[in-house]
Amino acid sequence: MVGRGLWGCKNRFGKRSGRFGVVPAVCVGVVGASLLAVLFIDSIELWATSLGMTSSVKGPAQDRLLPQSMPPTRPEEYLLMPSPLVCQRARPYLITMVTTAPPNQRARQAIRDTWGGEVEVRGRRVLTLFMVGVPANPTMGKLLLVEAQEHGDLVQGRFQDTYGNLTLKTLAMLGWVRRFCSQARFVAKVDDDVLFNPSALLRHLDHREPPLQTADGQLADLYLGRVHLHVMPDRNPSSKHFMPTQAYPGTVFPDYCSGTAYVLSRPALLKLSLAATATPLPHPLPPEDVFVGLRAHAAGITPTHCPLFSGGPAVPYSRCCYQAMVSVHHVVPSEMVRFWADAHTSAPCSWLGTRASLGVCKVRALLGTLIGH
Repeated sequence: MVGRGLWGCKNRFGKRSGRFGVVPAVCVGVVGASLLAVLFIDSIELWATSLGMTSSVKGPAQDRLLPQSMPPTRPEEYLLMPSPLVCQRARPYLITMVTTAPPNQRARQAIRDTWGGEVEVRGRRVLTLFMVGVPANPTMGKLLLVEAQEHGDLVQGRFQDTYGNLTLKTLAMLGWVRRFCSQARFVAKVDDDVLFNPSALLRHLDHREPPLQTADGQLADLYLGRVHLHVMPDRNPSSKHFMPTQAYPGTVFPDYCSGTAYVLSRPALLKLSLAATATPLPHPLPPEDVFVGLRAHAAGITPTHCPLFSGGPAVPYSRCCYQAMVSVHHVVPSEMVRFWADAHTSAPCSWLGTRASLGVCKVRALLGTLIGH
């Protein structure tokens, strides 16, 4: 399309016998603006998302969200878990909790062989663990026990591992991190079909504005990811996302981060956990990411959009793009291993190469969504 525009400009320019007329000037301006838009597409996305975000309303419940009021989490609430001292030994700056289904052994192994195998990134300790529930098949339960003994990285909660219980899985995850990994400054929740990039995340945290520390040097609240705006409850009883009015009477959910991957600072995790336990769980349970957004809203925590997190659309592979992205959704185990090896065993891309690759990736992902692929 850009090529056709340039050809049209060339023809118009030729007809004016070398004089630079109005039409060529407009064409050059359009092409230049398009190139700039591609190079800075993430900044444009961030600006557009910030304009559409709902103003955060901090309710009176926020004053009661004191970390010392947090109910305790007991080791016996988990059927499988690493040593309670795992975080004291590892002292992670970032802990990544991967929510995974019991049968997804290949996905877990691909993560261990790629980004989950990293223990030090940009001079900071990182730790990756997997959060599962109870499988319906007893044989699968035995396989999980063997896997836990072999790798020491599974946390298993006392709930049936079903799609409808993803919210319970997240609650168990938050409770475990709150109780057994108080050293970590940040926790990332990641699905097992996501190619996560701890280095890109820490680079973003180091350079983001406003800074992550408050005036008195304390870590600020952070709820970071790809923000979904103005999502309406699904009132269709046959839908797996059905939300009756008695469970949520509002017409629109508060803004929330996509559940594929999001990051919480330690203070935000404490406030969100207390907000999650302060009220009875609705029935049916809302989708996991919606529930986290609701509890964050109750705690007075505003989600922060980051264009480097992918949400729904699949992001086509490009080495420079994948070096810059924090998370890429819809990645199967074989692709995860191949993409990670290619993107992270080669030299870092230049600034211009990264900007151009990010822009092309995002445009291709958008076009793929529009045409239904």
